[in-house]
Amino acid sequence: MLDVQQAMRAAGSAEKAAHSLRFFKTGPGQYGEGDRFIGLTVPQTRSFVTQSAQLSFEQLDELLHSPWHEERLLALILMCRRFKRDRHRIYQLYLANVSGCVNNWDLVDTSAPTIVGGYLLPETDRKILYRLAESACLWERRVAVLATLTFIRADQFEDVLALCQRLLGDREDLMHKACGWMLREAGKRQLSVLLQFLEQCSRRMPRTMLRYAIEKLSPEQRRHFMARE
Repeated sequence: MLDVQQAMRAAGSAEKAAHSLRFFKTGPGQYGEGDRFIGLTVPQTRSFVTQSAQLSFEQLDELLHSPWHEERLLALILMCRRFKRDRHRIYQLYLANVSGCVNNWDLVDTSAPTIVGGYLLPETDRKILYRLAESACLWERRVAVLATLTFIRADQFEDVLALCQRLLGDREDLMHKACGWMLREAGKRQLSVLLQFLEQCSRRMPRTMLRYAIEKLSPEQRRHFMARE
């Protein structure tokens, strides 16, 4: 066991762990089934970054494979911090472990834009996103969508629109929220991009996705799209 793991476990709270078990839906059949929590807040978890800064790549890999949620979160935070100086290795480690280790929405959202989005931003071949979007694994699909946040911030909208259109029929509420969120972010950068997508797809969008996407529109625009059937 790494020293940082011992320190984190010593700082944990049974009360906070119990709350996290409910919050992250860890019951039978739920999306976080079987996950385990030490009982640390995100700021508490981030407080261990400094003492973990010199972990070797092998130790980072070990931390990423921890059964404890907060330890995996710390590993992902460290991977994001190291990404610029070790892009390819971090990217490969990440993709190889999404389904088993990056396996809740907070873990995906913390890491996918920086690692996957950051790696693919200068690339013209982004086929990996479309393969992930077709995966049976919820977390791989969410990684595909969240990675586009980096593209959106660079005013590149083609991938987020294409992925969200492909995922209109996804059955998972977490994907409806992710797609709606990214569409909303695209609209904040260029409103016409969002409005054009909504005119084409709003009638087929799951209601949660639609509500997330239109959240920043005017009351009149929101009523217009919500009333369409």
